[in-house]
Amino acid sequence: MSSKQTADTELVKRAQAGDKRAFDLLVLKYQYKIIGLIGRYVKDSHEVMDVSQDAFIKAYRALDNFRGESQFYTWLYRIAINTAKNYLLAKARRPFDGDVASSDNVGEHGQYDQVDMIADSATPANLLVRDQLHEQIFATLEKLPIDLKTALTLREFDGLTYEQIAEVMGCPVGTVRSRIFRARAAIDKEVERILGHRS
Repeated sequence: MSSKQTADTELVKRAQAGDKRAFDLLVLKYQYKIIGLIGRYVKDSHEVMDVSQDAFIKAYRALDNFRGESQFYTWLYRIAINTAKNYLLAKARRPFDGDVASSDNVGEHGQYDQVDMIADSATPANLLVRDQLHEQIFATLEKLPIDLKTALTLREFDGLTYEQIAEVMGCPVGTVRSRIFRARAAIDKEVERILGHRS
């Protein structure tokens, strides 16, 4: 067990014993990751904060049910994703309209490296195509079924392993791989369509 896991386990045990300060420390440790995660699903920044707070409240109330069978942060991610899903369902199943990430960060993820290669020759035409690709990638991501979107964003933007994503999503690793493959295929199809129009 890593020192990070050991520290989390100790704080959880203290919080389960009634030490509210211990849970506050867990909130401080993970609040920005949870806000970032929920921000991929919820567009309005004020609502992101509300949904994030709701996720931590749910985690606190469910803390006695945490048995340490998974890592604390994957358990917390699962609660955060479910809270975001519930929020979106309460909004009458409208299409997702959250920003997944700043388009400036797209090139950091291997999935989208070809987008930035277009900008190597920074002609106005290439810059326009790059911007169109960024826009289409995120538009396609927003339209994906939530399970595909969740699996891909946890992998590409949070850097979780397939095993960790399986814990967060409560499904087998093979299902995670399939969802990520299908999500990438949908995005690749859109990238190829735009690049095809360019040639």
